[in-house]
Amino acid sequence: MNVVGGDLLPCSHDPLTGFYRDGCCGTGPEDVGSHTVCVVMTEEFLAFSQMAGNDLTTPRPEWGFPGLQAGDHWCVCAARWLEAHRAGCAAPVVLGATHERVTEIVPIDLLTAFAVAPGSN
Repeated sequence: MNVVGGDLLPCSHDPLTGFYRDGCCGTGPEDVGSHTVCVVMTEEFLAFSQMAGNDLTTPRPEWGFPGLQAGDHWCVCAARWLEAHRAGCAAPVVLGATHERVTEIVPIDLLTAFAVAPGSN
């Protein structure tokens, strides 16, 4: 389920995202980072993430990671999104593709304040 009560929609198949690399921000017990927020990458969020120790722009072919750029959709960790918000760098959120479990970490009203339509860049 997503945060607005419907079926979880795909976040991105190009680049292929999700903890399970199935295009969705699904989660399970092995996903300790809770990769549950579908965002549209921005330059500010990418820079913040790199500063926080997670470089999302550099391709890592050995992990099947293409590297991201502004406009890409990607499932990010709920806690990292919240950190970015507190730093003024939160990326827009696709609510229909964001897993309901994110609300254990991020309040729904905060997510809706950053909502964009699916397919937005």
